[in-house]
Amino acid sequence: MIKSIAFAAATVLFFGMAAGIAEGQSGTLATVKQRGFLNCGVNAALPGFSQTDGEGHWQGFDVDYCKAIAAAVLADPTKVNYIPVSRLERFSNLQSGNIDVLVRNTTWTSTRDSTGTSFVAVSYYDGQGFMVKAAHGIKSVGDFASGISVCVGTGTTSELNLLDYFAARNLAYKPIAFANHRETVDAYLADRCDVYSADASSLYSVRVQQVRLKDHVVLPEIISKEPLGPAVRQDDAQWFATVRWVHFALVSAEELGISEENVEQMATSSNPAIKRLLGTEGEFGQTLGLDRDFAFRMLKAVGNYGEIFERNLGSGSRLKINRGPNKLWKDGGLQYAPPIR
Repeated sequence: MIKSIAFAAATVLFFGMAAGIAEGQSGTLATVKQRGFLNCGVNAALPGFSQTDGEGHWQGFDVDYCKAIAAAVLADPTKVNYIPVSRLERFSNLQSGNIDVLVRNTTWTSTRDSTGTSFVAVSYYDGQGFMVKAAHGIKSVGDFASGISVCVGTGTTSELNLLDYFAARNLAYKPIAFANHRETVDAYLADRCDVYSADASSLYSVRVQQVRLKDHVVLPEIISKEPLGPAVRQDDAQWFATVRWVHFALVSAEELGISEENVEQMATSSNPAIKRLLGTEGEFGQTLGLDRDFAFRMLKAVGNYGEIFERNLGSGSRLKINRGPNKLWKDGGLQYAPPIR
């Protein structure tokens, strides 16, 4: 009798969970497909990551991720509505449903990951740094004097990291915080502070926009871990898995040597791993609620992870950022995708 009751309870629990998952699967993915375009939340203007020419043409590392998701879900990388969201309103835009996914140089933290937002993966391993004007003669953080003033963005992890950094060194400093990126940068350029602090990628993006690059120095020290990546709303298991595996497919493609240029040729490969990724064998795409060949279309549209990095941030870009920890694991980096099986 006890066993029967336990079995009945387990059955109810199983089907209850299944119903919950099914409900999640009818959420964002179905909405995007029915709507016919993806609402992608991005930074309004961050060279290398997301910027527009003012006529609706967007480009950058994060923009290519938006395109990859659209290619995977809608079979068309152009089916994206880019929605600029400020740092203070990015999460409310996601929670309200104004955007389907947040792809905006946003750090994955425990608090953010447990308050209605789920980060799907780390698309860019970053860290907080400092930029100074060369005229100040500061070569490293060891040259910081007590009471140094630092321009920083309000509502960022950078603001919190500064508190920890200076407190741990028992060094006084004066934070000068601003609500948006433009105000923060303008204050630094106008000498309203001694130092500008943000994610290193953001510092390089600001530096490359200046007329005289040599007048601005990004110090060598990195004071934090800033894992950046796409985020979605919680409680939508299928959409979470879809966006996560878009990233993993981009990384897997680079590891397997599949590029934008050779993807058609690689689709005829006899390599089982390549066949599973490109959909010529197995059910990879279908288990995510996508077409079997979604990864093929995505790679044809934007290329693999390495290609996206190089043209927007690396050697093929103005920023010339060393790939560092964003290299593949086999090359000494941290980018790693689970197997497709």
